[in-house]
Order: sequence, then structure tokens, then C-alpha cells
Amino acid sequence: MTHASDRSPQQTREHPPGSRPRVLSIAGTDPTGGAGIQADLKSFAAHGAYGMAVVTAVVAQNTHGVRAVHLPPVDVLVGQLEAVSDDVAVDAVKIGMVASEGYAQEIGLWLDRVQPRWVVLDPVMVATSGHHLLDPGAERAVVDLLPRVDLVTPNMAELAVLVGQETATTWSAVLEQAVELARRASVVVLAKGGHLLGPGSPDALVTPEGVVTEVSAPRVQTSNVHGTGCSLSSALAALRPRCDDWESAVREAKTWISGALEAADALAVGSGNGPIDHLHAQVPV
Repeated sequence: MTHASDRSPQQTREHPPGSRPRVLSIAGTDPTGGAGIQADLKSFAAHGAYGMAVVTAVVAQNTHGVRAVHLPPVDVLVGQLEAVSDDVAVDAVKIGMVASEGYAQEIGLWLDRVQPRWVVLDPVMVATSGHHLLDPGAERAVVDLLPRVDLVTPNMAELAVLVGQETATTWSAVLEQAVELARRASVVVLAKGGHLLGPGSPDALVTPEGVVTEVSAPRVQTSNVHGTGCSLSSALAALRPRCDDWESAVREAKTWISGALEAADALAVGSGNGPIDHLHAQVPV
């Protein structure tokens, strides 16, 4: 791993007072704007951050699902990463769809070289249908990224993959898996119970020491939830440079995501599982 003495001044200087956090998304695309880097950039902007994006996959999708995926050559991914960090001091990073084992390895090497202050991993591994989006090699490579990140935000199915178990069916079981992952990978885990039934939307921060902090919210009744996970994780990356700790960042992000879900139906974007309203607090419909 790169030591502080090996880094360039561009990489080591502190975030200038009064400037916006410079936050990078490493993720796939969504041409309808609800998920992926398009959602990440909206989330960054909604929280006052300057957003940047490196594309890992060009995805043909809409509110009904994915039609096709194109993976650029690995050297194109590396070129994008280096073009950003050679020029811009990156305060925080959100990693979304990694797509391949080679991509994950190169992202890990880049993190080792640049060492951004805050790194959030949204492990896009399992679709809502339960279909695995990555092959076993890519899944193992994503696991290898965990020691390099500060916060990981898996859904219930992804959490199960990361600990090598069956998907939990109760909130207590979700927390047990999150405690296991946090301890094993020395990473803070945001356990999410949004796929459970019930009136609440339970979330919890779990530290490597096993400290569990509940950060739940009422469940918002809407079918327009496309990109919620992407947007929450990118909001956390944008908020952490300005917040004292992960708990305060999560609580602020949860309040924002609830408002975005409440305003989602008014967007009228697409005829399927529509997106949330990222700009609900800035520009009401």
C-alpha cells in the first residue's frame, strides 16, 4: 500500500476550507438517469459536492430493466482513473458497479496509489430478482476491495454473498451477518433492511468492533425506488467530508432519501420502476 511520503502534493493536501468536496463515482451508466453514475452525480450535487465520474460499464437500461451491457477495455478504465487523480485532488470516492475481476483489481491498485480520504463501496452484485450480476471471480475481487474502503452499503442479498451465507430473512439475522462482515473485513457496514416486510425501513451502522447503531426511518409507500441504493451510497460519499462521523452522515442521508422517495411519484419518469427525485429539496416539482 502507498505510504504518505510516496504520494504527490496533489494527493496529500487537505481539503481547502470553503471549497466543495470533490467526489468521484466509479460506476456504470443508466441512460434514463435513475441509477448508476447519473444518479450519483445528482446525489453529489444535491449535497453541495463537486461530482466526477469514471465509467465502468455502458448499460442500456430503463425503468423496466437492463437490455445490454458493454464493458470498456481495462486500459480505458485505468486511463479514466489516472486522468482524474493526476489532475484533481479527490476527497471521497463512491464505487458502484465493478463488473469484472480485472476492473476490481485495477480499482484496488488505484486506491492503494491515491488513497482518497473517504471511500464508500456499494457492492452491485445481486439484482432485485436475486440474479447474480457478477461471476465468482469478480465477486471474490469485490470482497478483496473491502479492506481498502471505509464504508460498505450492501443490500440483504449482497450482504449474504459477502459473508458466504444464505440471504437473511429477519432483521436480527441481517445484523448478525453485518457484524460478521465488519469484523472480518475491518470495515464499517451499513446494514439495510429495506427489503424486509413491515412499516419501518431499518438500517444500522456496524463497526469492526461490533458496535451497532440503529438509524431507521418510516417506510415510504412508493413503487418508484429505482436507484435508491446508488443514490444513498453516493450521498454518503458527498456528506462524509463535511460530517463528523458516519452516523451523522447516514442520518442526514436517510432524511434526504426519504424525501426523494416521497417525491418520486410526481416525477412521472418511465412506465416501470421509476427513479427517486434527487432534487426534491432544491427544486420542488
